[in-house]
Amino acid sequence: MPLTVEEIAGIHAYWRAANYLSVGQIYLRNNPLLHRPLTVNDIKPRLLGHFGTTPGLNFVYVHLNRIIKARRLSMLLITGPGHGAPGILANTFLEGSYSETYPNIQQDADGLKLFFKQFSWPYGIPSHCAANVPGSINEGGELGYSLVHAYGAAFDNPNLIVPCIVGDGEAETGTLATSWHSNKFLNPVTDGTVLPILHLNGYKIANPTVLARIPQEELEQLFRGYGYTPYTVEGDDPEVMHRKMAETLDRIFDHITVIRADAASQYPPQRPAWPMLILRTPKGWTSPHMVDGKQVEGTWRSHQVPLDEVRSNPEHLTLLEEWLRSYKPEELFDNRGRPVPQLLNLAPKGDLRMSVNPSANGGELLKPLVLPDFRDYAVKCNVPCDANEVSATKILGDYLRDVIRYNAGSRNFRIFGPDETASNRLQDVYQATSKQWEGEVLPVDENLAADGRVLEVLSENLCQGWLEGYLLTGRHGFFSCYEAFIHIIDSMFNQHAKWLKACKELPWRKPIASLTYLLSSHVWRQDHNGFSHQDPGFIDHVANKQSEVTRIYFPPDANCLLSVGDHCLRSRNYINLIIAGKQPTHTYLNMDEAVRHCTEGLGIWAWASTCAPEEKPDVILACAGDVPTMEALAAVTVLRNWAPGLKVRFVNIVDLFTLETPGEHPHGIDDENFERIFDQESPVVMAFHGYPTVVHKLTYKRRNHASFHVHGFRGEGTTTTPFDMTVLNQIDRFSLALDCVKYALPGEHDRVRQLYSEKMQQHKLYVAEHGEDMPEVRDWKWAAN
Repeated sequence: MPLTVEEIAGIHAYWRAANYLSVGQIYLRNNPLLHRPLTVNDIKPRLLGHFGTTPGLNFVYVHLNRIIKARRLSMLLITGPGHGAPGILANTFLEGSYSETYPNIQQDADGLKLFFKQFSWPYGIPSHCAANVPGSINEGGELGYSLVHAYGAAFDNPNLIVPCIVGDGEAETGTLATSWHSNKFLNPVTDGTVLPILHLNGYKIANPTVLARIPQEELEQLFRGYGYTPYTVEGDDPEVMHRKMAETLDRIFDHITVIRADAASQYPPQRPAWPMLILRTPKGWTSPHMVDGKQVEGTWRSHQVPLDEVRSNPEHLTLLEEWLRSYKPEELFDNRGRPVPQLLNLAPKGDLRMSVNPSANGGELLKPLVLPDFRDYAVKCNVPCDANEVSATKILGDYLRDVIRYNAGSRNFRIFGPDETASNRLQDVYQATSKQWEGEVLPVDENLAADGRVLEVLSENLCQGWLEGYLLTGRHGFFSCYEAFIHIIDSMFNQHAKWLKACKELPWRKPIASLTYLLSSHVWRQDHNGFSHQDPGFIDHVANKQSEVTRIYFPPDANCLLSVGDHCLRSRNYINLIIAGKQPTHTYLNMDEAVRHCTEGLGIWAWASTCAPEEKPDVILACAGDVPTMEALAAVTVLRNWAPGLKVRFVNIVDLFTLETPGEHPHGIDDENFERIFDQESPVVMAFHGYPTVVHKLTYKRRNHASFHVHGFRGEGTTTTPFDMTVLNQIDRFSLALDCVKYALPGEHDRVRQLYSEKMQQHKLYVAEHGEDMPEVRDWKWAAN
């Protein structure tokens, strides 16, 4: 039914109130209801914020509220325009959820004054939709992630509708451009609904936007090509626009109802052409049209602060007061500063308010995973290397297969990866599930189904964004990726880490499941790939982030990987980085030993040492990573021949942050234990999976830091044999053994260096002739003597 005149007036009043509150946040520190003329002292000393996108956000918000009330729908609103927080905050204030979350800011004049002042204020709140904003799961500081978060939130949430406002500037980012394809992975029966709303206001900070300047027919063809049914609302007259928007949203939600009804009667359901909305409104809608003889409303000049000289230019101060009074605040708020009943009655109540949708605080909905006992998957190993060589990730895949089985009814666990699940040897998960796929399936295809628990798409950005949205709305997930290409999501990782850090400071934000990465196909095992596939630098990236959020693990064998993987799936509010190779390799610890070792994070392997744990060593040979562990162990056997009698203490590190001091990271071990393991006087030769500087950074506060000599990736790589990769980067067993002699027995260095040079020449000649590593390397196995 068309809106009545009274309904349009009510919606328009609500929109005016939200716009008024938005302008007030940017400008005012006092006099929030204009009970007297504005003075310079009422204005903030620094004018920070973005108004240009805000009226459009407020327009969408009030109209979604009408739909929610009329149809009693559960909606989680995600907004992409980065600094549109004034509008979202304004609506949370009108809905009352802001006062419920922050009781010191009530819906009255004093509360309104605090509400305005705190915005973009020292020790206040930022100008984007950060974690402190009720109802938000999308950090607005960086553009491009809104739509992928929306789809992540919708997976396995069949009763949830996720409207997502995409800014036209944001639409130019790579992640957002790819996110439109997420509709190919949305099951219309078991998943929720995403309603993309492309908000075209024409400009970015200083330039036109691409999608706003292409012909309407071309724009609609674009989205039809993406598989959507586009609807358009366009104009600048508020009364006309309110009517158009209401009528269009009714058509859209009728369309959604039909889609879901049709899908429920099909098996498998056919992929529908989901509706999306193209909304064209002026940038800075309702702001002063002209300022200093130049057009502001409808141009890029309204992007941030349309009047930026209010404190120094009396004409601007007058314009600001006229602008604020144009919203007629005296009609919207009573003398106490409370929104008038007409406005309060327009907002949904309780959990139907978008700002308190339960999915927006996912920790409230989080249920622990039902996990199998990881010990049941143990590789039997009585002594080091007595078991057949196995792929550690293959063993983990068996465990993850059963995680999927155990939680099939809950539908709260998914695996995400960019076309690499099987490549990383996790293919046994397909015994329990398929890959979710809503497109055409050919007879030759395998493991594709509309209700799969694995999401694969050749975009690390989509995998990361889907997983973030899934976790933030109270579910669990796991991300498997090639090590070299995880860098693609560096910036997305940054934003999620910052979000988690901010959430830890907000008691009302409940802990969510940790984001866990498994990086395989790593730098040391890229036999058929070239330099492009060889970079362990994501370790550095993670190590630089907040210690209360990040964890880095290097399980040396399959049993340790099982222990670490189970721990990570049980953890909350962390980002866990696990690095483990997929190629068959040795097992060093039985399960009990592996659990103990992983719990401690690092330790002396007495069986691999040539001196007793309490005995003072000549050299400490340390390692972190599966290939570094094997090469370090092999170095011990080399030293038996090159330097008989050399006392070697062998140390393996699983939890990288144990190297830091407790003051720098909660996993750091105290100095007493650190110096018990890494003797103060003994040189430490370490084989490390990544760049050596990471270890030096983590240990720089240790008193024996100068004793550390770290071998790691040196940026050398090519298509070559596995062992030659370690030789190129001097992390091989012979280089490690040479360094042990250099620092522990300097008088023997020249003699041993000659042995080293002969071995290197032998290796290179053999590899060049045979195309594989020497038998003594290929067939190496730990022996006690």
